[in-house]
Amino acid sequence: MANIKKLPSRTQAASYIAAALPHYELRSRSGGSTDSEIEIWQLPAPATPHIKAPVYIAGLRGRNLALIEHRLIRRFKTQSIELTGGAGSARLPLDELRRFSCSEDIAINIGLLFRALAPMRNREHMIAVAAGIEAMPKEEAAYWLGMAMHRKHPRRVLMALRFLLIEPGA
Repeated sequence: MANIKKLPSRTQAASYIAAALPHYELRSRSGGSTDSEIEIWQLPAPATPHIKAPVYIAGLRGRNLALIEHRLIRRFKTQSIELTGGAGSARLPLDELRRFSCSEDIAINIGLLFRALAPMRNREHMIAVAAGIEAMPKEEAAYWLGMAMHRKHPRRVLMALRFLLIEPGA
């Protein structure tokens, strides 16, 4: 009877699980009505000992961000992230950097979306790519983001992804 081990409480178990996952941060800055910027960063965590300082994953701003902002706001609401400051709150000061913790699923998908859309100019193609990436499962998005971040020629990887997501003849 002396060898009975007490199980951890729910809060302790949750902290063990959180320590075993990578940590991601969403950074948002509003420079005016059309000059917003959103970035995804990976933070140092016990699950990623090789990361000693925050690592930039991706970012988007300006016209390209404005085109997909409604999609992002809808997805961020599931994570309780309010980029606009919430209903009835005072307006945020310009150039104030806001930071939010986000899940790995959202960070991977949004990071890939930002990297794929950043150099694009054609609005119809941008919408097709955004819809395709949004529909991707986590594993596929992680594969493409890993290829885009760690390959010798990441622009070629992202171009291949865009070709696959844009319907021919569009």
